[in-house]
Amino acid sequence: MAPTQAPIHSRPRPNAGRARRVALAAAAALTAAALLTACGGYGSKAPKNDAVPAAATGGPKLSADTVKIGYFANLTHGTALVGLQDGLFQQELGATKIKTQVFNAGPAEIEALNAGSIDIGWIGPAPSINGYSQSKGQSLKIISGSASGGVELVVNPSRITGLDDLKGKKIASPQLGNTQDVALLNYLASKGYKEDPQSGAGDVSVVRTDNKVTPDAYAAGSIDGAWVPEPTASQLVAKGAKVLLDEKTLWPNEQFVSTNVIVSQSFLKAHPDVVQAVLNGSVKANAYINANPAKAAQDANAAIKAAGGTPLPAGVLDSAWKNIQFTDDPLAGTLQAEADHAVTAGLLKKPNLAGIYDLDPLNQVLKAAGKPAVSDAGLGSGS
Repeated sequence: MAPTQAPIHSRPRPNAGRARRVALAAAAALTAAALLTACGGYGSKAPKNDAVPAAATGGPKLSADTVKIGYFANLTHGTALVGLQDGLFQQELGATKIKTQVFNAGPAEIEALNAGSIDIGWIGPAPSINGYSQSKGQSLKIISGSASGGVELVVNPSRITGLDDLKGKKIASPQLGNTQDVALLNYLASKGYKEDPQSGAGDVSVVRTDNKVTPDAYAAGSIDGAWVPEPTASQLVAKGAKVLLDEKTLWPNEQFVSTNVIVSQSFLKAHPDVVQAVLNGSVKANAYINANPAKAAQDANAAIKAAGGTPLPAGVLDSAWKNIQFTDDPLAGTLQAEADHAVTAGLLKKPNLAGIYDLDPLNQVLKAAGKPAVSDAGLGSGS
C-alpha cells in the first residue's frame, strides 16, 4: 500500500520577538554557509558538489568513472565521515573518483538519489522506508548498517523535570518525516498525546528545526527540548539541557538502526564492483572506529569541518561519540518496527518492505574479512 506523502520542506514554528530574530539570524547565517560550501540545505533539494575529497589512487578504475556519495555532517554518520577523511573508500575505489553531497535530513537525500544526483548514501531508516515505499520498491536497496543509537530527548530542566511534563511544551525534531521525527511522534502517541503529524500541533508542539539551528533556538528559549541525533544532543547538554530519555532504552538489547547505507537500484545493477568497493571501505572504517575510538572521533570532527561545518568542542565530541555504536549489521529486525512507528505516528500507511535489503555484497565483504554474515530479517531480495 502506498504511504501518505510527507512534504519535503519543513514547516518551522514561528517565534516571536527577540527569540525569532535570534533564530532567523542564525538560520540565515547557516544557509549562507551551506550555499558557500555546496552542502544540501535543510528541507531543500541539495545542490551538486563536484569536489573530490581525496585524490584518486593509482589503482585500476572500476566500472564507473565516478561514484557520488551522500551523507550528513552528523556523528551518527561517522562511518562515512571517517571513511572519506581517511581515504578508506578511495583506497578501495582505485582510479574511480568520489564526489560528495552533504545533507541535513533524509527526505532531501532521497530526492537526490531518485534524481541521480547521488548513487550511494548514508541515511536514517525512516526516509529509507518512505523512499522504498513511495517508489513501490523500485528506487533503492539498503546494503549495510552503519550506526545504532546516538539519539536522545534532551530538555530544559527548568521547564521539564520528567516525561509527564511534556504536555504544552515545544519539542524540536530535525525535519518532518525524518527518523527522529517519527520516533518522537511514535513516543508521544504511545503516551496518549494527541498530535497532528503534518503540522506538529497538538498536546505537545513538535517544532521541525534544522539541527544546525536547534542549539540557538534552545538558547533563545523558543523550544523546550529536542529529540535529536548526536552531536546536537550533546551540544544542547553543553548549553545546560539534560538528557530526559536515551532512545536506545526503548529498544530490545538497546540496539536500533539509526543510520544505514542505501544505493540506487540502477547503480547497483550497473556497477556492482563499485558498490562492493564502497562496502569494503565502510567495513574498514567501522573496524578502524571501533579499534581507535578517540582518533576516529578526531577524524570525524575534521571531516565535519571539511564539509563546511563547525568542528565540535572536545567535551561535546567526546560525549556524543560515546553514545553511538558503529556496526556493519543493519539491525534489520528493527526496521519493520521503525516502519510500524511511522504508521502509528500517522506519517505512513502500512508499507510492504519485502526486498528492501540486498545484503549479498556486504556479506561477501564480511566473509572475505573473516567476519560473520548479517541477517536481512526476511526482508531481503531473495527472501
